[in-house]
Amino acid sequence: STLNPMADKGSQTPARHSKDRPWLMRTYAGHSSAVESNKLYRTNLAKGQTGLSVAFDLPTQTGYDPDSDLARGEVGKVGVPVAHLGHMRELFDGIPLGEMNTAMTINATAMWLLSLYQTVAEEQGATPDQLQGTTQNDIIKEYLSRGTYVFPPGPSLRLITDMVAYTVNTIPKWNPINICSYHLQEAGATPVQEIAYAMSTAIAVLDAVRDSGQVPADRFGEVVARISFFVNAGVRFVEEMCKMRAFVQLWDELTLERYGVTDPKQRRFRYGVQVNSLGLTEAQPENNVQRIVLEMLAVTLSKDARARAVQLPAWNEALGLPRPWDQQWSLRIQQVLAFESDLLEYEDIFEGSKVIESKVAELVEASREEIDRVQAMGGAVAAVESGYMKQQLVSSHAERRAHIEAGEDIVVGLNKFTTTEENPLLSDLETAIMTVDAAVEADQIASIKLWREGRDNEAVDAALSALRDAAKTDENLMAASLACARVGVTTGEWAGALREVFGEYRAPTGVAGVVGVAEAGEELAKVRQAVKETGEQLGGRVRLLVGKPGLDGHSNGAEQIAVRARDCGFEVIYQGIRLTPAQIVAAAIEEDVHCVGLSILSGSHMELVPDVVKGLQDAGLDDVPVVVGGIIPEADAAELLSHGVAAVFTPKDYDATTIMAKILDQIRSAQGL
Repeated sequence: STLNPMADKGSQTPARHSKDRPWLMRTYAGHSSAVESNKLYRTNLAKGQTGLSVAFDLPTQTGYDPDSDLARGEVGKVGVPVAHLGHMRELFDGIPLGEMNTAMTINATAMWLLSLYQTVAEEQGATPDQLQGTTQNDIIKEYLSRGTYVFPPGPSLRLITDMVAYTVNTIPKWNPINICSYHLQEAGATPVQEIAYAMSTAIAVLDAVRDSGQVPADRFGEVVARISFFVNAGVRFVEEMCKMRAFVQLWDELTLERYGVTDPKQRRFRYGVQVNSLGLTEAQPENNVQRIVLEMLAVTLSKDARARAVQLPAWNEALGLPRPWDQQWSLRIQQVLAFESDLLEYEDIFEGSKVIESKVAELVEASREEIDRVQAMGGAVAAVESGYMKQQLVSSHAERRAHIEAGEDIVVGLNKFTTTEENPLLSDLETAIMTVDAAVEADQIASIKLWREGRDNEAVDAALSALRDAAKTDENLMAASLACARVGVTTGEWAGALREVFGEYRAPTGVAGVVGVAEAGEELAKVRQAVKETGEQLGGRVRLLVGKPGLDGHSNGAEQIAVRARDCGFEVIYQGIRLTPAQIVAAAIEEDVHCVGLSILSGSHMELVPDVVKGLQDAGLDDVPVVVGGIIPEADAAELLSHGVAAVFTPKDYDATTIMAKILDQIRSAQGL
């Protein structure tokens, strides 16, 4: 018998095509502790996730131990703390690393985390040639957008080069670098800038590996074959899909023409993606679900430019940390597309489309011009050090914001269609996001003290001394790093040893010379006049200090506030990222400012903001209001206001000119005007 009663009546549908294998499905995850994160990973894998994507906390990313002063408020917040080999063992307990594909979002300390990962894998019985995965390891975009850099560009490129050479020879299935255009788009990049700056980074890395002499010329194709990319996909999904096709074309050209790679398989453009978290809104956050779906289509619809791995943000990320249920929803979105739809049954559905071909050609041509411009400056590193790339991104971001504020670009629920029913998903805001237990930091501090007491500290001192000595030569640093991992060196000690040799770096802010709004509209002109009058009453210009306390390097918001404040006539003091509360207070005193504006997106606002408020009060600066911006839940905002903060701004406050007017009101009130 047949399950289809119409089968004998000539109405059968055509035979189905066999499906391509789906992309790797990941969830970017990690929080609180290695033990808690391990539970989350095992649960996610049981739900059908096919790869792991590890989020590390900011102290781990920037090379500090949990008990460092700079780690205050940041431990376990945006990811998992991994301070030593014991934590890496706990993180992957019961997860066979010889069979797993693991992506690690780690950059300045990537060599260290790979050393810990390899050591744990070997303890599990795996051999290095079995390991599959990716270390992000793209330091150039850290200088431009994400801010977790540690060392200057030269030594940083040396660490990347050593890792590439080591993995090609020892861990051949590993992607040693994930060149990231994702964060460039979040920092303001247009599609052309995203393509051009990612390609310029790739050129810098490949040239450095080639020139190091660590890989024979006849094996250089193996290096190219292990270079992967990590891209962004915004809601303009047709243009974003064309961007991916342009990436494929340019990478094929570049690797053939510049590096002479003749094997087409080695020239394949391999990329993973997280769709755009920047475009997610706090206002009507339920709309973020359809944004995520549309953005995923940009990187899956075109077979010839399809992602190898996809991770989706959760609908509520503009509110705070997503819960496991929220992450499951995002995983299920991927699974429905891959397993229920017929997408994977077809060849490239855009092949031969004149509209798509024309848009791709336009992007390719404009990207080539920008790549050539960067190369003429001396390449990506020179374009970072001169501030050129950063200034271009800040300028593009300012332009994007201006379009949204003017209503020229519609964001549903934010600047149009704002009338809404009550959202049942947000009926209890306290449970609509995940919060990290305040005891996590104290637990981690106690834990690392016990770790240091229980190891062979003579062996640790010897390994760190060998690492410092090797760093002063051109020796590949992976061997010395592995030796450190095996004897129990901590993340802060490894990074500290290299800081001693390489020094530290502060990247250009990109704020100088950028005009946020070319022509002042009525609102901006009104605020500008009020700022001018207030300055005259105070006997000089109104001075605003924009500060980034803690280890949070996502500086895009702070930069845009600094640009708009200057457009409004404020004198702006912005010293960049990674400042302690004490340094911010000292700057406020030295610059004699009228207001301090703090930007925090990492969740450390409850620890760091009160420190700044108290520091100003202790210095007698009761007339200097503190305002705060960031991803701050309502309950936290209320508590900050009770601690003496003058105003709190969150992503729903998208109009920067209105923010400036409110800041000026606070200054006038504090000054008794």
